[in-house]
Formats: sequence, C-alpha cells, structure tokens
Amino acid sequence: RGTATPHEALALRAAGDEGPLLCWLWTPGDPWAAGIEAGLDMGVSGQWALEEVTAAARATGRTARVQLKADTGLGRNGCQPADWPALVGAALAAQDAGEVRVTGLWSHFACADEPGHPSITAQLDLFHEMLAHAEKEGVEPEVRHIANSAAALTLPESHFDLVRAGIATYGISPSPEIGAPGDFGLRPVMTLSASVALVKQVPPGHGVSYGHTYRTPEETTLGLVPLGYADGIPRHASGRGPVRLGGGPWRRVAGRVAMDQFVVDLGGDLVEPGSRAVLFGPGDEGEPTAQDWAEAADTIAYEIVTRISGRVPRVFLNEDAAADGGGSDEGGAGA
Repeated sequence: RGTATPHEALALRAAGDEGPLLCWLWTPGDPWAAGIEAGLDMGVSGQWALEEVTAAARATGRTARVQLKADTGLGRNGCQPADWPALVGAALAAQDAGEVRVTGLWSHFACADEPGHPSITAQLDLFHEMLAHAEKEGVEPEVRHIANSAAALTLPESHFDLVRAGIATYGISPSPEIGAPGDFGLRPVMTLSASVALVKQVPPGHGVSYGHTYRTPEETTLGLVPLGYADGIPRHASGRGPVRLGGGPWRRVAGRVAMDQFVVDLGGDLVEPGSRAVLFGPGDEGEPTAQDWAEAADTIAYEIVTRISGRVPRVFLNEDAAADGGGSDEGGAGA
C-alpha cells in the first residue's frame, strides 16, 4: 500500500494495517521518528530528507526503511539525475552505519495516460540508467517501481517489481481518451448519493440559489439535495452537474452549488422527500458516472472521486469479501 502524507500512513497503522506501507510526500519537520517506529517505507528525494530520517533513526535507535525516488522527467518530487550519485552515496553510507536500509528505488511517469508520448520511453530509459548506477554502487532494493495506473494497464515493460494502482483502484479509467473503464477490465466501485431533503412547487420565473443564475422557465417542482462544495461537489459544475433522482431521468444542478446543498429542477415531476438522489456511480442503472461529473466540471474523474470530504459518511459494501482481497466500496451521503 502507499499514501502521500505521513499522517495518512500513521492513521492506517493506528487502524491496524500492519502490511508494507510506503509514504512519499514528506516535508521538513514531519514525524520521521514516528514513521520509523511504525515501520513505514519512507520516500527520500533529496539530501535534506536523508539527513532528517538518519537523525530520527539515531534518536530512536532503529533502522529506517527508505526508498530513493528519482526524477526521471516528471519535474515534481524526486532527485534530479545530476544529484543522484551524491544521494545514492550518502544513502549507502547511512546504510553502512546502520541508520537506514534502502528498500526501494522508484520514479513516476508524467504522460503514461497518453500512450506513445515520447516522454514515456525517455523516462523509462533514464530510470534504467539511474537504477543501474544505484545497483552498481551497492544498493540491493527489495522493490523497483515506476508504473502508475495508466502504465500498469498499458505498458507491461514498466512493471518491474510492483505497480502503483491509484485511480484504477476506484475502477475508473486512467485515460478516458483511449478507453472506458470496461475497456481496461475495470468497474467503478464508488457511488455518491443523498436523500432528497425537500420538494416544492414554484411559479415561473422563480430564482434558484445564490445570484439567481437560474430562473424557472415555467411552473415546476424543485428538489433540494443536501450536498454542496463543503462535501466536495464542484461549485464550477453549477448549472451542469448531472443527478438522477428517484430513478427518473437525469437532471442538472439548477443554479449555483452552495456550501451544503444544491437544487434540481424536476420539470414538474413529483419526487418524495427521502428519495435517493444519485450523483455518480458505476452507471449500471442509468445513473451518471464520475466521468460525467468530470466533464461537467472541466476536470478529471480523479478529482471528482478524491475530493469528497470527510463529513460525507462512507458505507462499505461486501466488507467480508474485501477483507479477503475482493469486494467493493461505496461512499454515501445524506440522511
């Protein structure tokens, strides 16, 4: 498993996750000692990080597990090729001193979701070179990895010892331009829904939500859905976000998404309060998908599924199967 921040990784440990766990997005002053004591594999991209983790190792009297990250062309986290020999040398010196164990060498693709992009081959070639240098100097990694979801599904030569499936674990296509989830053998596992809070009739020309950017064209019924941008619903999908209420046809958000709620013009249909409003799901029953919301909000499905806030209750289905390595999960909202 892997997390971005150490706080996420430590929360997993506190919840009883005892398996291998990589955490890569560290900043100066982060809880390195707690990470060492929790047995995390910690991403190191530069000398400052190696210095902090070795200091924490000396303070705890325990050997830190570190994975050296190479910047092969993404230009984000990771060690530049010119600085790689110095980082590898310092890490090996710390390993000889018993302060660290270099357990992994890794990198990340920039454009793996665009098969054929020239950067893919360039990054893979450079990763091979940086791996060869580290291993020639004496690094014996447990794992080498570079493949994200897109590379895991489209680039077998990038698989090395493991792949890092991110968006694919949601069952969402990492590259909708080249294939839907089913084309990759995926099925979306997350559904976001809420109970309709209120239904009322209004006259023609009735303003809806802040700024009255929407006015009812005729006498109609409005449905109130208790989800808003504080829950992760994109405000920039105002007037466009799709939703299916009570098993009926798709409707669009009417007017602006507010902090805690949005309104849907039901076109005169009657929907009972408490009926289910589905914003997105697998699409099996005619509901919108996360990709539909991504298109409505001019973003990617990754953002739609990961921005749902902590105040939205999660309901997990098939938990027994999931514990055995299968199953799926759903996020639900509302009463």
